[in-house]
Amino acid sequence: MPSSWLVLRSKQVPLSIRVDRRVPAIVFALAVISFAVLVLSLGYGEYPISPLSVIKTLLGFDTSNSDYGFVIYTLRLPRVIVAFLVGMALAVAGTILQGLTRNPLAAPEIVGVVAGAGLAAVTLIVLFPAIPVSLLPIVAFTGALIAALLVYWLSWNGGSLPIRFILVGVGIEAIASAFTSLMITFGNINDVSQALVWLAGSVYGRTWEHIQALLPWLIVLLPLALVSARELNTLNLGDEVARGLGSRVEWQRGLLLLISVALAGASVATAGTIGFVGLMAPHLARQLVGTSHESLIPTAALLGGLIVALADFLGRSLFAPIELPCGVVTAAVGAPYFLYLLYRNRNA
Repeated sequence: MPSSWLVLRSKQVPLSIRVDRRVPAIVFALAVISFAVLVLSLGYGEYPISPLSVIKTLLGFDTSNSDYGFVIYTLRLPRVIVAFLVGMALAVAGTILQGLTRNPLAAPEIVGVVAGAGLAAVTLIVLFPAIPVSLLPIVAFTGALIAALLVYWLSWNGGSLPIRFILVGVGIEAIASAFTSLMITFGNINDVSQALVWLAGSVYGRTWEHIQALLPWLIVLLPLALVSARELNTLNLGDEVARGLGSRVEWQRGLLLLISVALAGASVATAGTIGFVGLMAPHLARQLVGTSHESLIPTAALLGGLIVALADFLGRSLFAPIELPCGVVTAAVGAPYFLYLLYRNRNA
């Protein structure tokens, strides 16, 4: 075993995970940076709180000012947590999609998965406003799954060619976006306003109820994605090689696609269409820990959470008192990054 790898084994279950030795240090560094962004975000606002007071309040040491606890725990902390969790989910979804298609340009928002989830969710908001919001994740997941299956089916021609997958995904995304615009055009003005705010990709007004709705998805799907990382590495070698190594190619591909779609759908249902996180986070993670998905998935997850949390903080602070949705900030950074990747991979 090369010295650059760490092998983590469990005595309770027959499972081992091989990660790059750089991963623990990088994960710790990302966790520290994420905590710093969290503290800054919790302290910033019309009622400013110093970073030291934020930390004391979070740890339960500062009880001298009851307003701090209300502002942090009720108004700001749920928003920051939702931003981080949504970023993690989108980053892992993008990592899986890029691994499945062996295509560095694949991402939930580019191949139509996010647009499919968005269309389904907007349809629910505009046409069936009386339906409970708790059904939104299920509806968004269904829309994302239909879009993913369409893209995969239409791009299949004895294999999924990278350029074909991207082109078909862009087409599905355009069709779903057109139908979403149609819904908005003919919908009730009050329901349309809610849908437009949601489509911009924002965590404004998110509460602990939103966290309770999103968390079960992540508790199940993120560990499942990490456990499936070895199979994802095998699929990257090509279908014939994977079959030769004993992998059930179609079953594993279907499971991984389902995980990616579920993560993207749950994220869209919670915070709207926050774009380019699933594209940027995996690429940045590869530069830090390499291409092994056992190292890539946890690193990309933390990077995705950091990107969305930082985007939300910048959206609140850059043009205050005007607040930009975090989806606008990620798009402003992610769109040029996507063009850069297209240019870099133009001969691939």
